[in-house]
Amino acid sequence: MTVTDEAMNGSDGGGERLRRWRLVLGGDKADGTGVSLTGDDVRIDGALEKLYGAGDDDGRPRPGRRSAGLGDSAPSVARWLGDIRAYFPSSVVQVMQKDAIERLDLTRLLLEPEMLDAVEPDVHLVGTLLSLNRVLPDRARESARAVVRKVVHDLERRLAQRTRSAIGGALDRSARVLRPRRLADVDWERTIRANLRNYLPEHGTLVPERLIGYGRRQQAVKRDVVLAIDQSGSMAASVVYASVFGAVLASMRSLRTSLVVFDTNVVDLTDQLHDPVEVLFGTQLGGGTDINRAVAYCQGLVTRPNDTILVLISDLYEGGIRDELLRRVAALTAAGVQVVVLLALSDEGAPAYDHENAAALAALGVPAFACTPDAFPELMAAAIERRDLKEWSERQPASP
Repeated sequence: MTVTDEAMNGSDGGGERLRRWRLVLGGDKADGTGVSLTGDDVRIDGALEKLYGAGDDDGRPRPGRRSAGLGDSAPSVARWLGDIRAYFPSSVVQVMQKDAIERLDLTRLLLEPEMLDAVEPDVHLVGTLLSLNRVLPDRARESARAVVRKVVHDLERRLAQRTRSAIGGALDRSARVLRPRRLADVDWERTIRANLRNYLPEHGTLVPERLIGYGRRQQAVKRDVVLAIDQSGSMAASVVYASVFGAVLASMRSLRTSLVVFDTNVVDLTDQLHDPVEVLFGTQLGGGTDINRAVAYCQGLVTRPNDTILVLISDLYEGGIRDELLRRVAALTAAGVQVVVLLALSDEGAPAYDHENAAALAALGVPAFACTPDAFPELMAAAIERRDLKEWSERQPASP
């Protein structure tokens, strides 16, 4: 069946479906649609052709055929960015921008402030800008900060309330007592639910076998949280999300939150947690990785092992001393620290990671798994309540 035959069998008579096939296939003589584009469709087709035009598998143009390319100047790229923002929804624009940066090497042009003013801010763009942080010219730096600030603000608005709610609930539950000393401390709603089987219908009453009470509210810190973030280039999106979550956790008075980023060096950014934009510009994506060195530093931050959660966010490609890393993690867990290893904290699907190191950590009782930003609040709640995190991770939807 040809494309035309398939389209004509559609319920819309084939017109719209043929148009879409034409835009997908790019207008080569062999596309089989026979459709000519008019009006805005011509500009849509041009925008797609510049990014996804014909080329070899390695992305180089084929002789005698149109090939992908946006030109070599910021104005031409800015026009293309304007076109895709006019004709595609924001989610598609973000994918096309990411593809353009990777396929057409637009990194150099992102140093131009007019380019930064034209792009659609998203997590991937922030990651690219952070990797360029040390070479951004002064005239582009403020534009870059504005891009990062907008993305961070959007993420905080999306994630902050859910995070505070999930973690606050877990902390409250962990503070409940089973032998309240005063009637004022009894949580009657939960007590009734827990004793429903003891209801006596003939007397119209319920006999509670056990009382569930509220823990006395304290202003003291209930948990220490240490976030250790691998800032190697492959972890860009995870760095962005982890920095935002770090700022949210730091805003909760019942938690004492520390944030450490590392490559072959370790940088403690805890004093900047009030501003996740500053945290992000304090990172330096790229370089090697010494996870053992980072864990050693985090080990020195632990003062209350039984009340400490260490979240290590890394793909586990270790450039340091592997055996020493495993010994440190074993010592931390033996002391009572809840160690969580996230292979990625992003929406990017199944991550690449060192399977051998992940298996070695699992043998120590420390499961390693990827986590989406939407699932992170519940993960932290599960860690606070000391639930089985391996079981928790297996209940999460599989990555695409």
